[in-house]
Amino acid sequence: MRRGNPDTGLRTIRRDRPGVLLLLVFGVLCSAQLPAAGVTGQVADNAGLPVEDAVISLTPRDAVSPAAAVTAPAAVMDQWGKQFTPYVLPVRVGTRVSFPNRDNIKHHVYSFSPAKRFELKLYSSGTAQPVLFDKPGIVALGCNIHDWMIAYIDVLATPYFAKTDAQGHAGIDALPDGVYHVEVWHPRLRGSVTDFSRDITLSGAKPVALQFTLPLKREQHRAPPRYYEGGGY
Repeated sequence: MRRGNPDTGLRTIRRDRPGVLLLLVFGVLCSAQLPAAGVTGQVADNAGLPVEDAVISLTPRDAVSPAAAVTAPAAVMDQWGKQFTPYVLPVRVGTRVSFPNRDNIKHHVYSFSPAKRFELKLYSSGTAQPVLFDKPGIVALGCNIHDWMIAYIDVLATPYFAKTDAQGHAGIDALPDGVYHVEVWHPRLRGSVTDFSRDITLSGAKPVALQFTLPLKREQHRAPPRYYEGGGY
């Protein structure tokens, strides 16, 4: 094709070689349907037991990342049975999190964490105004009335993350090719996330399996005291 007016070249293809344009369109459609790479993660403690509620995140180093302006879906940190649910909630930066109270008593949610300082003053059943989490970091939650209520929101700058289940397993699908920095975090992690981070390369649809062994601090008792089990303030 001659250099020059691109319109002229396109008309030449349409007039003289109609099959070429059809093949080009078909090729684009097929390439869009090719399976993307996926990552599976398995997290255990030093005793070899599966670790639940660990957050595995992948930050692109040279891959194309979705635009930061994409609106993150809303998330929920529930209050039920005088506990926060879930214990760990990973979200993307820009997420609004609601805090419904499904108990028949009042709660007072707060955080002093640098990533997000806020306070939802004493309120009963229903949902308080959602809170926007606009900075990356770990946000520790508490209830000013019930000291045992503790939970964490992991605010991430990447859209590629997952939380491990009771078997210590997590999976992340549909990742573009490229080099990623992988981190794993847990509220009881002993040490820094940088101690367990690594870089991986994804190419084509070949899956990558990751394994992490985390040293964990002793678990703190999070159940409500016995005298609260029947109700109360």
